[in-house]
Amino acid sequence: MQAERRKVTAMKILQAASDLFSEKGYANVSIRDICRVAKATPPVIYYHFGSKKELFDAVAREQISMDDFIRELSRIATKGDPRKGIDSFIAKYLSSFPERSFHPGLYLRDSASLDRQSAEMADRDLERIREMAVGIIERGIEAGEFRKSDPATAADCLLGMLNRVIFQHIHFSKTSDRAAYRRFVTDFFFRAMEPKP
Repeated sequence: MQAERRKVTAMKILQAASDLFSEKGYANVSIRDICRVAKATPPVIYYHFGSKKELFDAVAREQISMDDFIRELSRIATKGDPRKGIDSFIAKYLSSFPERSFHPGLYLRDSASLDRQSAEMADRDLERIREMAVGIIERGIEAGEFRKSDPATAADCLLGMLNRVIFQHIHFSKTSDRAAYRRFVTDFFFRAMEPKP
């Protein structure tokens, strides 16, 4: 019973810290702020997380990780026909991208400079996604479905189009018709990659 209560308390602290750090960044959140929201005391926070820095690191690890999204992308995009793989990749990317991973507060440590650890975690996950897109395009080229081209450049172009709409929403609260954008990007990509006669 005691262990379960501790676990619930740690989860409340983590959630409160996550909300506050995501919104305000590390430097603009105090342990007292977290205590107020989590309804906890400083010794309880230090017991579970050691320090404010360690709590921030725990939040960043949990929030920035895109492991679940990458697993789902991989599951739907790496099977069978490359055209279907690209279509599924685009659809999943636009409908399920983990925007919470890119709240600006998760990347700001003591100043307006980027927190290196958070940035490296995000960069690793984005590179895994890029490699997945490159793999689908390589399969399409090998199968004759796509024209011979540099798969890495094609993947960069595709992700550039997808990331534009995602990051416009995250950073500027711009909304778009994602279903229409998905159809456009898919059609655009297939036309650009059409094999030459």
